[in-house]
Order: sequence, then C-alpha cells, then structure tokens
Amino acid sequence: QANVINLKTFLSAVRLAHQGNDTGVLPLSPLVPAKNSDVEKPKTKMIITSRRDYPLTKSFPFSLEHLQTSYCKLARIDSRVLCLKKLRKLDLSHNHIKQLPATLGDLVCLQELDLHDNHLEAFSGALCSSGLQKSLQFLDLSQNQIQALPIEFCQLRGLVQLRLDDNALLRLPCRIGQLSRLRLLSAARNKLPFLPSDFRKLSLENLDLFGNPFEQPNPLVPNIQLKIPLTLLECAARATINHRVPYSCHLLPSHLCKDLEVAKTCRCGSACLSSFIQITVTMNLHHVAHTVVLVDNMGGTEAPVLCYFCSLHCYSQFLDRHLQSNG
Repeated sequence: QANVINLKTFLSAVRLAHQGNDTGVLPLSPLVPAKNSDVEKPKTKMIITSRRDYPLTKSFPFSLEHLQTSYCKLARIDSRVLCLKKLRKLDLSHNHIKQLPATLGDLVCLQELDLHDNHLEAFSGALCSSGLQKSLQFLDLSQNQIQALPIEFCQLRGLVQLRLDDNALLRLPCRIGQLSRLRLLSAARNKLPFLPSDFRKLSLENLDLFGNPFEQPNPLVPNIQLKIPLTLLECAARATINHRVPYSCHLLPSHLCKDLEVAKTCRCGSACLSSFIQITVTMNLHHVAHTVVLVDNMGGTEAPVLCYFCSLHCYSQFLDRHLQSNG
C-alpha cells in the first residue's frame, strides 16, 4: 500500500539515474520506515458463499491456504484455483460440479477437500495416484451421485476422515483395509448390499452405515466360482502373492498387475484370483469401530461382510465350525 506520490517520485529518480544524471540532483526524499498499517499481510483465507461475490476478473491471491467457494453454482473447478499451490483446505461444497480435473492432484499441500452436495458421478483414479496420496486427510464426497470408487482409491493412505453419505454406492473399495489411518467413516444412505472382506482390517473411532439395504447373510448358500483343476494362470497368481514375488508393469501386462492387486484372501490366509467360493457372514461392527451408529431402526450394529475360500477343503472346515456353533 505505497504512497502514490512517493512512488512516482522514486520511479522518476530511477529513470533519471538510468539516464546517467548526477545523483546529487535526483529527487530523492529521506527514507521513512513503513508503519504496520502500510504493509498488507499476505491473504491466507477467503470465504465466498454466493455467486455474486465470486471473482470473475480478479485472480485469487497465491498466498491462500484456505478457500471456500460454496453456493456459487460452479459447474467445474476454476483453473485459477488449481494454481494455488499453498492451499491446505478447499471447500467447494453446494455447487454443480460434475467432474474433477486431474490437475487437482497438483495441490500437494491439500489436507482437506470438501465436495459435498455436488453432481459428481466418479472420483478419478488419477487423483488417487497423485500428490494427494500423502497430503489428503479429510475428504467429504457426501450428497453426490457416485456409484463406485476406483481400485486406486485406497492409495489415499493419509485419510483420517472419509464421508460418503447420500450417494448411490453399490460397493466400497475392496482394499479399504489399507486405509490404516482412517478414524471416521460415514457411508449412510447408500445402496451397499454387503461390505468387502478387507473391511475387517479397519480400526475406526466412528462408523456410520445407517440406511443401507444390507442383505441377510446365508453361509449355506455359497457363490461357487471355483474351477477344478485350477488354471495355470490361477496357480501362478496364487504363488506370486503367497510367496510375495515382486512384480510390476515392467514385468507383467498391466491388466495382470491390476488383477493381482485385487486378489481375494481366503480364511486360511492364502490368495485366490478368479477361482474361489464366496459367502457373506455377519460381523459386529464394534469389531472395527469404537462408536457405531445403528445400522437400522431395529437397533442393529451388525452387517454382512464378504468371505472367500480358496478351496472346497477350506469352505467345508468353515461350514463344520459354523454348524457346530449354531447347534
């Protein structure tokens, strides 16, 4: 916030000095220390909650660490926002955003991302493989139209809070147990029929799965995908995972790498790829969360979780124990 007259005088002196004039005749005034009121601090927070206040011609300050642009009817994320490399918190809730640009992952300092109440139908796998892997801790995708999250979603291993309420989710990511730092998971009022087997690995403080149409588990009615004898591909895949043989897209076709990444795990600990027996069993959600919101209006805190078996032997052993425990 410079004094305009002093600034013009200074620039005039610079011009005369550049032209080689004697320094004794330059119009320089004595330097006076600037007051605190004269110095504008870098702006770190900006909150916009209406369309009319949204800047159309002015740039966002590059010093911003917290930006909220809610109720602005945005159909996409402004490219100017994607240049704010210091952003730690970005709130784009209550807009009309349908798609997320891959460059959102370039905001490597971003810790909190609020996208609730938009028109999203997907969350890009590219974002899950970006710099957000390490930085993102709080993600709110509630009140959108998402049916499924990509396999890569569980690479966001810094997540502490994840809100997925009021979407159209048909399933949760099969490797959700890899989110070891996750403490709050809310996925109420979706279309989940069951939970992935990896759900057992979570260690949550708060869990809300209210209002999902969970199926009634029936271990006596298995989904048998077992192929006997096992194919050579199945045998090789099981051996690769069981013996922890290193692999990458440089050694194997990319589609095989993706299949290995989502391999199932039998109750015995062995892996299975596309040849398995699948059932659903009941799990008390208190096994994975300290505080559990009731699953339904009947006071239940149990939900069906997928369970896999690599062979008829493993399934028959489980069945014997199940029948004995139920009389």
